[in-house]
Amino acid sequence: MKEYVINLFWDEEAFVWVAENEDIPIILESGSLDLLIERVRIATPELLQLNNSGNEMPMLRFQAERLMKAIS
Repeated sequence: MKEYVINLFWDEEAFVWVAENEDIPIILESGSLDLLIERVRIATPELLQLNNSGNEMPMLRFQAERLMKAIS
């Protein structure tokens, strides 16, 4: 079973969470982190099948980052 690392980051300009992985390939966004993770879990198997990467259920590992500026 192959593991894919999904990078999650906050887009401060658009006010959305973004998920990306070049190996799948996938780029999705959502205002909610929980909803974004669910969307990635649903879309990944279909994208892998469309890209002929097999029918095996992938393992997903999520890495999230949100940088914020301090108020001065």
